[in-house]
Amino acid sequence: MNQDKMYLINKLFNNKTIRTVWDKDEEKYYVSVVDVVGAIAESDNPQVYWRVMKKRLKDEGNETVTNCNALKLKAQDGKYRLTDVVDIEGMFRIIESVPSKNAEPIKIWLARLGKERIDEVFDPSIAVQRSIDLYRAKGYDEKWIAKRIKGIQDRKELTDIWANSGITESKEYAILTNEIYKEWSGMKANEYKEFKGLRKESLKDNMSNIEVILSDLGEEATKELAKEYKPYGLEQNKKIAKMGGNTAKVARDDLEKKLKKSVITNENNLNYKYINENKKIEISNSTFVK
Repeated sequence: MNQDKMYLINKLFNNKTIRTVWDKDEEKYYVSVVDVVGAIAESDNPQVYWRVMKKRLKDEGNETVTNCNALKLKAQDGKYRLTDVVDIEGMFRIIESVPSKNAEPIKIWLARLGKERIDEVFDPSIAVQRSIDLYRAKGYDEKWIAKRIKGIQDRKELTDIWANSGITESKEYAILTNEIYKEWSGMKANEYKEFKGLRKESLKDNMSNIEVILSDLGEEATKELAKEYKPYGLEQNKKIAKMGGNTAKVARDDLEKKLKKSVITNENNLNYKYINENKKIEISNSTFVK
């Protein structure tokens, strides 16, 4: 785990600081185990409590504890020390071993932090309606929302085609998506998000109208090309994804030539700021008018 590719974000639970780390490559949260355990166990010495608990869990063969990562996090005295962290799912499993009335509240807190809502697995329409409501609350107009939902559906059609052409792993889907993005924007999806000052937020939700159109064009072209050429496996699909991305690149180059400026922007729709505490750099976020 490369700490240079992670950001520290302090969160509060019942007025207790929970040191939380965002991995920009994996796009997931890691939390300090000692902070969570200390909060729910209400221990005067959470470090000792976790050390004893960790040994017991290791002796029991607990895989979550075995797979704990150690990162240098800032302690209360201002110094950075190696601290055990796990992802949210791993933290859920550790919490099960801590008898405390605070276990359920912190599970809810963690769920809000990063875990997908279970209800959506059983009724996907809940997720769709929630998305529409959230877009409305953020000020997106109805036409933009309809287009965005349609784009999500089109993306699903593309991934279905990939699945039928031998793509089975999530990593492969990410590779193909990056091929499309790199070709028309010059950046992988995660690099594009970093360029815009994003972390877990949706990239397309923070694009300008032109950026969304180019992104959709690249994916739509890839889909149609895949139907025509019927590639199989990762390498063949990468070539098709690059061709699809190039279709959007041609459109981008032509538009930029006429506008005499780049249509790629680092602006986004966030109304808050992230602070990279490790590097002491504040990422500036501005809001553009759709």
